[in-house]
Amino acid sequence: MHSFPTRFPNSSRMSTSSTSAATPGDTILVIGAGGQLGLELTQELRQRYGASNVVAADVRAPKDAETAQSGPFELLDVLDKNRLEEVMRRYQPKQVYHLAALLSATAEKNPKFGWQLNMDGLFNVLDASVDLGVQKVYWPSSIAVFGPDTPRENTPQLTIMNPNTVYGISKLAGEQWCEWYFRKHGLDIRSLRYPGLIGYKSLPGGGTTDYAVDIYHKAVAGQPYECFLSEDTYLPMMYMPDALKATLDLMHAPAGQINIRSSYNLGAMSFSPKEITASIQRHVPDFKVSYQPDSRQQIADSWPASIDDSRARQDWGWQPDFDLDKMTGDMLLHLKQMQAEPTAAH
Repeated sequence: MHSFPTRFPNSSRMSTSSTSAATPGDTILVIGAGGQLGLELTQELRQRYGASNVVAADVRAPKDAETAQSGPFELLDVLDKNRLEEVMRRYQPKQVYHLAALLSATAEKNPKFGWQLNMDGLFNVLDASVDLGVQKVYWPSSIAVFGPDTPRENTPQLTIMNPNTVYGISKLAGEQWCEWYFRKHGLDIRSLRYPGLIGYKSLPGGGTTDYAVDIYHKAVAGQPYECFLSEDTYLPMMYMPDALKATLDLMHAPAGQINIRSSYNLGAMSFSPKEITASIQRHVPDFKVSYQPDSRQQIADSWPASIDDSRARQDWGWQPDFDLDKMTGDMLLHLKQMQAEPTAAH
């Protein structure tokens, strides 16, 4: 059971006039740096702020050479509160990106651990951030916070939310806790409800939307793909460069522009397995896909088909760069390059 903090609110910690961007020399800690988002976000942050200023942390040692060699790395289980505080005291980060989580399909197979990792890990990061004076925390939410009674088309920012997965339940609870820590402790915490994320630098990680990553790998390998969702299942999706852009745009926005402290809806495109297959076949005409829906179909059916992200566009200027066909061309190009240079792939 989580012990509630006994600290008093201190809203003066955060200035609404701050530009909120990291400055040279500030340390940034990325927890869950080995995951799909963490891998690319760590690399992007190191390019922007200097490799030595961005500490990558994960429960496993990095497999990819770039993360392992380009800057500091710490083995860290976010459930180990003492170890987390030790790392944070040593590096004194000004910003913390807390990305460690058990994703939707994986959490359904191990629900109690999914809840423990997703919730206790968040509490540990928020408490340590308040104690140690961290300026800003980023924590990702998900479209999984919505449920079967949520409007599926153009899902609003504020709407019925009754998630029916462990992952979604934990993310909805996390959103409310983030808002509570902002109100009670003045902790400048920011969040996005990601749609399905698609990138070429890491393999699928156990999410319901991960078919849209795996399908490209199969196409480039010249193999057929068996999809675990039906061909007409529409889900909101986003290419990884847009996810990185959105995350950093949000973190760089002045605090006074951040008017939602639970989590912002975020959108880019929506498509079905049938449509992504057609997009790939314009480049790989012989690519074959079959459909064998499994338990993930029920999860997908409870999620939005498209997202209204007008609040993100209005508050801090969100605008995606990629649509489906532009993403497909870029994904196939990079995966073919990685196939030609296998040592650079992972």
